Amino acid sequence: MRIANLSGRLTLLKSGRAVDVHDASGGRFPSDPQAVYERWDEFRTWAEAGTAPGVPYDPAALGAPAPAPRQLFAVGLNYREHVDEAGFTQPEGMPPVFTKFAASITGPVTDVVLPEGGHTDWEVELVVVIGRTARRVPQAEAWGHVAGLTVGQDLSERVLQMSGPAPQFGLAKSFPGFSPMGPCLVTPDEFDDPDDLQLRCSVNYEEVQHGSTRNLIFPVPALVSKLSEVLELYPGDVIYTGTPSGVGLGRNPQRWLSPGDLLISSIEGIGELRQRFVAE
Repeated sequence: MRIANLSGRLTLLKSGRAVDVHDASGGRFPSDPQAVYERWDEFRTWAEAGTAPGVPYDPAALGAPAPAPRQLFAVGLNYREHVDEAGFTQPEGMPPVFTKFAASITGPVTDVVLPEGGHTDWEVELVVVIGRTARRVPQAEAWGHVAGLTVGQDLSERVLQMSGPAPQFGLAKSFPGFSPMGPCLVTPDEFDDPDDLQLRCSVNYEEVQHGSTRNLIFPVPALVSKLSEVLELYPGDVIYTGTPSGVGLGRNPQRWLSPGDLLISSIEGIGELRQRFVAE
């Protein structure tokens, strides 16, 4: 099943057509895309029973499939080659976790203003959206708490990130437009293996990142389990799972996004994001 935020309304995508959930359900489910996660099991049962075929839609009208999560987590150093290029040691026990701020969330096709005097970097990531409350969940049961997967970019302003007596991860990764997601949410059952998905990222059509989620140090079940050991994960919460190698920070010479650059980020079986960068 593929669900989307189409012009701010919860939508099912079926065979290239859009089904407005509020209308198709006779008002049973609200039009707010974020609200569906609180009733995820009920919604899935309804959606899988079948709906009208839907209507054509404009992909430019798609927004983030989880636009207002209560909690927005991001995981660092979760691919071995990225650990090496960043100059750190591989994490053990618990991955590095920080938060991004929800005000930075946007949809899949956007213009992003580059912070003046900064070094803005790219990080394509698999993004998890929680579908059931999770607290102390064993890894073997973790996929059952996931509503679906989407594509994300953890855009990062490296000057701010590295400034001060301690890194400013949260602020440096939360400028307006720095958390694009989309183009839709895909349920885990749609994949042959949700633990083995190809990620790609290009700048002006030059590939800069190519990896697979099978190389995650902490795969999705481990992340859900470990986070839920510490706190409660709520329906609709978002987890950015980490980026593979190839970021601008790890290059020699280092490379940053510039006005006019086009960033394309994709994950097989889900779709792609497109961000165009403009000067402040």
